[in-house]
Amino acid sequence: MKKDIHPKYFSNSKVQCACGANFEVGSTKEAIETEVCFKCHPFYTGKEKIIDTAGRVEKFKERMAKKETTSKKKKIRKSNKK
Repeated sequence: MKKDIHPKYFSNSKVQCACGANFEVGSTKEAIETEVCFKCHPFYTGKEKIIDTAGRVEKFKERMAKKETTSKKKKIRKSNKK
């Protein structure tokens, strides 16, 4: 390995989360501040909720139905032109 090209490695970097959790990891930074960690992230805590804001599923179904009707109209128009 070449000397003096790699950043300094801290084997005991301190991580502080917004939830108040503190732990140590290996990093090139001496101290790390984060908003979400494994102790407060919904996926890891099992409190994950799927929220359908503004009816995203319904909007998707409407778009797909609209797309199907327009494709059927195009097929009818093509067959009438022949």
